[in-house]
Amino acid sequence: MPYNCLSKELQDRIQEDRVNHWVNPDAFKDEDVLRRNMDHDKANLWRPAFVRDCEKIMHLPLYNRYSDKTQVFSLYKNDDISRRSQHVQIVSRIARNIGSLLGLNLDLIEAISLGHDIGHTPFGHAGESKLSELYYGQTGKYFNHNVHSVRVLDEIYRLNLSMQTLDGILAHNGEIELAKYQPEAYADFGIFDGKVDACYLTREANTQLVPATLEACVMRVSDIIAYLGKDRQDALKIGLFAEEPRYTPNKIGVRNAEIINNMIVNIVENSYGNPYLKMDEDFFEALSNGKKENYELIYGDAKVKKDYNENIHPMMEQMYEILLKDAKEHNRKSVLYKHHIEYVNGIIKYYAKTDYEENEANDIVMDYIASMTDDYFVDLYNYLFPSGIYGVKYKGYFE
Repeated sequence: MPYNCLSKELQDRIQEDRVNHWVNPDAFKDEDVLRRNMDHDKANLWRPAFVRDCEKIMHLPLYNRYSDKTQVFSLYKNDDISRRSQHVQIVSRIARNIGSLLGLNLDLIEAISLGHDIGHTPFGHAGESKLSELYYGQTGKYFNHNVHSVRVLDEIYRLNLSMQTLDGILAHNGEIELAKYQPEAYADFGIFDGKVDACYLTREANTQLVPATLEACVMRVSDIIAYLGKDRQDALKIGLFAEEPRYTPNKIGVRNAEIINNMIVNIVENSYGNPYLKMDEDFFEALSNGKKENYELIYGDAKVKKDYNENIHPMMEQMYEILLKDAKEHNRKSVLYKHHIEYVNGIIKYYAKTDYEENEANDIVMDYIASMTDDYFVDLYNYLFPSGIYGVKYKGYFE
């Protein structure tokens, strides 16, 4: 598959616009930033508006946990397969490449990218779906990692992030691809909070989210571009296939580097100077079909699902039950209190005068499990259930 290039006409236009200091009128302006508390976190020369958001996210201790949260493949001792720490950086890089060519706000793009998975569970989407099942069974509310990322940054730790960053995180749903991304602007935390609340109550609300800025649209499509080919690389590295599958030839390519390059080129070619993001129809078809092939060949593979269904899911069920009991009884000797409630209170005292323990018991348990890394989850299960019938075995380096 050839690596596509921007047309000479568009390259010349971009170069000329840069010489003439063209400013994209659809780029989000730093001076329009909106925060819950506008008296704090005011921009200055050395910490502009969205640089502040980037730094707040990166310095939150939970950011460290990206490094041991599954992207797709769990239980492999392999330093070369992706974790969420690398994923958010790749998303940021791709999105900044697109945003730079389109003349968008790169700091806003970076802030959304770095924070978009901060609320993700251990064990990837398999962990997310199980936690949602347990949480819904107790509360009638759904768990979605994008919504929980907002809860972590805005409600639990109260970082006073901009609404623009939070909106991009909320609306980043990387499981839904579109041929055209048209932002729907708003500047009202009341509207934003309504969107968040709706996602807890219906499945449809989460699938119908539309970003408010072009920057958020860029990050959303970059999320898909970032994992489509990378997951294929990782599948090969862990030996999921005896030989590399023959993915369907298409316009975007079948390997990671091809997909990233060709998608960036096509999006920029169709979007430069427009108030939306767009790709050619055949590129959209190739992107959608590529995702379907990943589901068929990788995510739905019996070996990938086996450990989740037979061990990790029942482990989470038992864990949720005992943690919920401790939360309801306010058991201050419990690991829930010592490792989670005290931990959160120790951080939020710098941001807000609240007591995290006043949250509803299921919310506390949901927050705790979602915050765990893969290794911590396994060790906590063994700590809580030393004679438990479930367990997981990592595939070692020399197996």
